Amino acid sequence: MVLALLGAAAQAADTLAPGAREGDLIFREGTEAVSAAVMAVDRGAFSHVGMLVGRPGSWLVVHASPSEVRGRPDGVVIDALAFFTDPRRSRRHAVYHVEAGDEARQRAVALALSMQGRPFRIAGPAGTYCTELVWKAWRDAGLDLDVRFTSLALPLLPGRYLLPGDLLASPRIRPLAPDGS
Repeated sequence: MVLALLGAAAQAADTLAPGAREGDLIFREGTEAVSAAVMAVDRGAFSHVGMLVGRPGSWLVVHASPSEVRGRPDGVVIDALAFFTDPRRSRRHAVYHVEAGDEARQRAVALALSMQGRPFRIAGPAGTYCTELVWKAWRDAGLDLDVRFTSLALPLLPGRYLLPGDLLASPRIRPLAPDGS
C-alpha cells in the first residue's frame, strides 16, 4: 500500500499540463534561504527556473543551481522533474510555454544541455545562474526573449542581473494552464 502511494506520488510529480514541450520553462518557489533572498530582491512569485527536456512521463529539468545533492558541485545540472518539484525543494511551481518554432526549440534545448557541468556563479564570465542559463540558450538559438536586466547594488556583487520576475515579463512566454491551454 505504501509503495503504491509513493509510486503514485512520483508519477504525479512527473506529470505536467498536456501542452508542455521541450524547451518550456519551469519556475519554482524554492525552500532554501537563497530562495527567500532572491524573492526579496525580485519581489516576484518564483526564485528559480529551469528548462524542460525529455518528454511527457520522463521529464527532466536542466538548471543552474547551488548544489542540492551532497557531493555534487554547484553548477548546471540535469534533474528529474520529480526531484526539481519535490516539496523539500519547491513550495510551488509553474510551467511557462515559450512561443517558438520547432527548430529554435531544438537548438535551445541542445544549447542548455551543452552547458551541463558549467559552474554556478551569480557574477562573472566563468559560470552562470538559472535565469541567465535559459535566457542564453534561447538567445543563442535565435529567439530574443525581450527581457530587461535589473541593476542591483549587492555588496561585493553589484551589477545587472536577470531576475525570475524579469524573465516572467517576457512577451515570448505565457503560463501553461493545467489543461494545456
